[in-house]
Formats: sequence, C-alpha cells, structure tokens
Amino acid sequence: MKQIRRWQRILFLSLLSISVFAPLILVSNRLKSITPVGRREFIEDLSRIRFRTDDLRLNAIGQEDGEGLKGPRLILFKDGELNSLVKDNSSDESDAGNNHKNREEQVIVAQKVTVGSDEKDQLLPTVNQLANKTDFNPPFSKGEKNTRVEPDRATDVKTKEIRDKLIQAKAYLNFAPPGSNAQLVKELRARMKELERSVGDATKDKDLSKGALRRVKPMENALYKASRVFNNCPAIATKLRAMNYNSEEQVQAQKNQAAYLMQLAARTTPKGLHCLSMRLTSEYFSLEPEKRQMPNQQNYYDPSFNHYVVFSDNVLASSVVVNSTISSSKEPKRIVFHVVTDSLNYPSISMWFLLNIQSRATIQILNIDDMDVLPSDYDQLLMKQNSNDPRFISTLNHARFYLPDIFPGLNKMVLFDHDVVVQRDLSRLWSIDMKGKVIGAVETCLPGESSYRSMSRFINFSDTWVAGKFSARACTWAFGMNLVDLEEWRRRKLTSTYIRYLNLGTKRPLWKAGSLPIGWLTFYRQTLALDKRWHVMGLGRESGVREVDIEKAAVIHYDGIMKPWMDIGKEKYKRYWNIHVPYHHTYLQQCNLHA
Repeated sequence: MKQIRRWQRILFLSLLSISVFAPLILVSNRLKSITPVGRREFIEDLSRIRFRTDDLRLNAIGQEDGEGLKGPRLILFKDGELNSLVKDNSSDESDAGNNHKNREEQVIVAQKVTVGSDEKDQLLPTVNQLANKTDFNPPFSKGEKNTRVEPDRATDVKTKEIRDKLIQAKAYLNFAPPGSNAQLVKELRARMKELERSVGDATKDKDLSKGALRRVKPMENALYKASRVFNNCPAIATKLRAMNYNSEEQVQAQKNQAAYLMQLAARTTPKGLHCLSMRLTSEYFSLEPEKRQMPNQQNYYDPSFNHYVVFSDNVLASSVVVNSTISSSKEPKRIVFHVVTDSLNYPSISMWFLLNIQSRATIQILNIDDMDVLPSDYDQLLMKQNSNDPRFISTLNHARFYLPDIFPGLNKMVLFDHDVVVQRDLSRLWSIDMKGKVIGAVETCLPGESSYRSMSRFINFSDTWVAGKFSARACTWAFGMNLVDLEEWRRRKLTSTYIRYLNLGTKRPLWKAGSLPIGWLTFYRQTLALDKRWHVMGLGRESGVREVDIEKAAVIHYDGIMKPWMDIGKEKYKRYWNIHVPYHHTYLQQCNLHA
C-alpha cells in the first residue's frame, strides 16, 4: 500500500514539474528566435522618436531651390558619431523628455556594437521613407524666399518661368507625331491657350493676374504627363535645336525687314510735309513777281556780315536751322543766311520765308539749278556712285564742294546740314584762327565714342592709289557744322581736287557713296579740330548720347535716318527740334502737322 502511494506521489510531482518547466522552455526558445528582429524594431522606434524633427527639417530644405543652401549630410548613421548625435538635445525640452532621451542614448550606445552594416542599410531607407511620406509645408514659398535673401533681384522671375513652360509645351507638341496620344496633345494645347491668354503681354511679375498664377499648376501637370510619354531625350534635344534655329532665322528676317522699312521711310517724304510743300508752292505762284523778293538784298555778299549756308530740299528742316540760329544769336542783325535748294523746292521754301520774314536777319533763297557753277555732266557723275539711295547722290548733297564758286565774294562761312539745331550763339566762330586750314570740324576718330568713324570703314584702302596717298589712321571728322575758309579753299584749288577724285571713283570702287568719304580725301590734312561742344552728333540714331552733352552743345545734329520730322524719329530728342517749329501756323494745321 505504501509503495502504491509513493508512486502516485512521484507521478503527480512529475506532471507538476512538466507543467511548470515545459512552458518556460518553449518561451525561452521563442525569445531566442525573436531577439534580433526585436532589436531592429526597437532601434527603428528609437530612430522615429529621436530623428523625426530633423528629418522633417531636411525634407523642407530639399523642397527649396534657394541658392547657397547645401544638401543634408547623411551622417546620422555613422557608428562613430551615433553617441554624439543622440546627445544633441534642445534646450527647451522638459526634464522628463531629457530623462527619456538619456535612456535612449544608453540603449543605442549598448547596441552600437551589434548594429552591423546590413542593419544600417535597413535603417536608412526607413527614415527616408518616413520623411518622404510626411506632409510638410515650408515656412515660405520660393518667391518669398528670393525676396528676403535677394531684395534687389529682378521681378520677372515668375514671368520668365511661365514663358519657359510655354516653350516647353510647344516643344512637346512639335515632337508629338500626328495622332499620337491625342488626349495629351489636346490637354497641352488647352493649357497653353489658357496660360497665354492669362499672361498676355506681361513682362513683370506685378503685371501677372491671379488667374495666370492659378493656371501654372495645371500646365506643370500636363508637362509632367508629356515628359512621361515623350521621354526620348536625344530626339527632344534635336527638336529643340531645330526650334532654336528656326526662331533665330525668323528673328533675323524680322530685323532685315525692319531695317529695310526704316531705310525706305527715311527716303520718303512724309504726307504732311508734301502737303505743306504743295500749298506753299501754289501760294508762291499766285504772287506777283515783285512780291517774291526777299528784303535786305544788299547784305547778301557783304563780307563784313556773318554768313551761314544750308543746302536743303525740306521746308521745315531749313526753317528750323534758320530760326534756331537767329534766335540763339546775340547779334541777329549781323546774320546773313543763305538757303540753297533745287528748282522743285525753290517756290515752297521761298514762300515759307516770305510768310515768316525774319526782320532781325537777312535771308537769301538760292536755286542751285539756276547757277552756272556745276559741270554739265554733274548729274551723270553722281549717278555712277553705285548707290540706290538718292540722298547720297543728290546734287544738293555734293554742291557743298562748290562753295567758293557759289559765293565768290565771301571769305568765310559756316556750313550747316539741314538736320541740325543751333542752341548757342555762334559769333565766336568767326574769331577762331584757322591756322592755314580750310575747314574746321569736330573730330570723330576717338574709339569708344558714339560718333566714332574710321577711314577704313568708308574708304577702300586695298586700292594701291588710295593706300599710297592717304593713311587709314588719319583722324576723321563730321559734316553738320563746319567753319570754312573760302579764301584758303580757292588758293589750294580744292574744288578741282574734288572733281578729280570724283572721276576716279566712277572708274573703280574707292569709297562708299555720299559726300563724307570724298570730303575726307578732298580736305585731307586741311582740317582744323574744333571743340566737341560746338557740335554734338547722334540724335538721329541709336547712339546713347548723354542729355548733359546735348544741353551744353552749341549745335546738335540729327545724323542718321531717324530725322525729327519723321515718325521714326526718336521721341526723346524731338523736343529740341519742335520748339523751333511754328505748329500754330495755319498751313501746318491744315496739313495735320503736329508736335
């Protein structure tokens, strides 16, 4: 009996021990199998807790394109620096937070030895995925950031970006073959049309409407879709180069057309001036012959007066030269002004000055066609100058080389072009010592100035005769306002020199058409340099002449094709010319001539 009870007790204790130790053994085996995984999950949890704020900050920086910002350095997972990085606590955290982070530091330091390269590779994408999945708004937009960092930056950044997106959309449309992805093509065209309509002619960001800014995002989405469909980069680059080439060709064609139209406009007579000339001509022939005479004719060839001459076929231009000279003079009664024109414009110019007689000065109107000073074949010689521009081969343009013959009784004159305005008294010109020179002029041989002209640009120095007789480095000068010593001119027989050179120029190309190049050769080493303040040029072209130089100048010159009486004239310079035009005159108002 006792033996049975003992075996029962042993069996009971055995079952009890099995029920106690079997679960412990199973649990311990289970714990051994999950320890490495648990360790990684634990470290990942710590990474989320400790580095969440830093990752968000780096993600925000990555969303900005500001200059000077460096990309985040991925040093968070280096074994040697984990301890120092974890210990970087912010000063405003609570004590409980600090204690919690201290515990985290201890765990990471303890686990630092066991974390291998494989585990770090798993840790890095986990943190990056967390940063990419986090929705975070940057503290300010790109435009606002530019305003803070660079307040002086141009305000057309957004406008240029929109223009670039439109160009990109056009490139995709040109690249897309017909019928390919029709829905995307329709969407691109629709977005382009909306954006172009919203932007309009805006050139600055302040001119952009809110609607234009709202339509940028849909355009970006459409471009993104197109980039996914048309992803052949070499083909797109080829297409862009072709578009760039075509655009350059179109721009050059437009420039050539604009230059041609400008030259054509310069050769034509404005409608208002033609109307004025016709009315004055009609009025002139209705006068009695005795009423066509100008007063003070006894002063015409008196050398004791100050004589000025202008060659012109333009009524208003010659009027401005005369009026500005007289109004600027301290002694207008000593002025004798000679206006030389042709037979076509002689009636209109004569009538104008008869209607607007200057009682303070003497004015003479001359017809070059009635003078027996030009050679009989002069017109044929000028026609051989190989120029399609009638201004360069006109008789009035070259008649200046016959000044001693036109005014045989005079010794000194001031020669004007008809596109000048006089702003100062010119009486001091008559006291200048010419030092044996024939013509006084402002030089134009200083490189860098807007008036610079070189001899080699207008004269053919490849010709042996030209190269042997003249120097390409000789200083050039300008017509427009010139002091002329007629006595020295006659003594040196420069008119004969001019005719000889003109005949040589008809046989072979020696210079460009016009009176300036042949004038440089005719008066070679016979020119006296005048102070630049006597004559400022560049008001009839894109010269960039300074306003302070214009205000100080005695004579301003509208050289170039942008004459002040034409629509193509530069508006900012017209006011100097307009103040000498009597726009209140009945004929000017009837011909619709206004300032």
